[in-house]
Amino acid sequence: MEQKVHQGRNVKRFREMLGIKQEALAFDLGDDWNQKKISLLEQKEIIEDPLLKKISELLKIPVEAFQNFDEEQAVNVIANTYSFQDFKDNAVASGFSYQPSFNPVDKMVELYERMLQQQKEMIEKLEKLINK
Repeated sequence: MEQKVHQGRNVKRFREMLGIKQEALAFDLGDDWNQKKISLLEQKEIIEDPLLKKISELLKIPVEAFQNFDEEQAVNVIANTYSFQDFKDNAVASGFSYQPSFNPVDKMVELYERMLQQQKEMIEKLEKLINK
């Protein structure tokens, strides 16, 4: 069964992970944007490339993440790739323990640090707006 990637849902998911409100994203996108338009945008399965690219730049998340990320598929890949039984079987069969080329925890920490930096930048932006 072919799963469709839902770009709008991905925008919402990454925006929320970064702690950015719809109003803030609308403000960054420009005068003709508001919270309601962001809400509608996040319901769209496909978002036009130029707009997706602009959102990608604002959130500092690769455009491919919005185009390709499928939560269910990601969960399945992780579950199938990193199951304990696989590690155990592989270690027994080969006589040594398998080490993935990257540490999934490091990747999560890296993403979390990026999210914190993004949040810090957003707070600085909001403080500047308040002080004006």
